Amino acid sequence: MLHSELRLAIMSLLLSVEEADFVYIREQTGATAGNLSVQIEKLNRAGYVEVTKTFKGKMPCTTCRITAEGVGAFEEYVEALKTYIHRPI
Repeated sequence: MLHSELRLAIMSLLLSVEEADFVYIREQTGATAGNLSVQIEKLNRAGYVEVTKTFKGKMPCTTCRITAEGVGAFEEYVEALKTYIHRPI
């Protein structure tokens, strides 16, 4: 799930903040709105990201927050990468 470059970027970003809105994530990742929306939905279905949809005035506002399950999955992914990096050649 986290091997996708964009999903990994989203998770990395959400680890460093309490929550982030869609526009901020899009700006930080450089992703298109459509692709970002699809990847956030995949992370949400996996239970890694919690998505809240509200309105600021008449404008929709989507906010994302990493879940405890998402933190665990990210940490496992990083540990798995470390095992590949330290393998003898």
